[in-house]
Amino acid sequence: MSTALATADSRNRLLDLLARGGARYRLLHHAPQGRTDLASTLRGHSLDQAAKSLVIRVALSSKRRRYVIAVVPGDRRVDLPAVNALYAGREASFAARDVAERLTGCVSGSIMPLSFDPDLDVIADPDLLAHEEIFFNTGRLDESVALRTECYRTLVAPRVEAIAGQGG
Repeated sequence: MSTALATADSRNRLLDLLARGGARYRLLHHAPQGRTDLASTLRGHSLDQAAKSLVIRVALSSKRRRYVIAVVPGDRRVDLPAVNALYAGREASFAARDVAERLTGCVSGSIMPLSFDPDLDVIADPDLLAHEEIFFNTGRLDESVALRTECYRTLVAPRVEAIAGQGG
């Protein structure tokens, strides 16, 4: 499947999930942007309300890997050792771009804080969830969603763990 088709499919699945779940959200259209800080400015919200989502590869053994979407506030970094410790792994690192795009169906820079792949866990930092509303791309660089945090927690049910380090 091409990246454009995968992105459209992921976006449609997101919108279907939000509609079926009765979520309170707004779609925001803006200039294409994959950087969290610049996208936050375009969307008009504080950086700490942005759900920065990164695919992390955790090496469990020399041959076994686990992939995770780590979701942190936009002004913070993913604490790789913290993610690694949650899985008792050998090492955590950022997934290769092509792997992240294949697993999420989203172009790099627009990865959503949720997964439609049962083998891809979602871990969200509690500091992000302290906001009434969070913001993230819809799998596209030119469209985002503003979603009530309570709806995100209910529909996505992420594992909530402290995985945000300092600095963005």
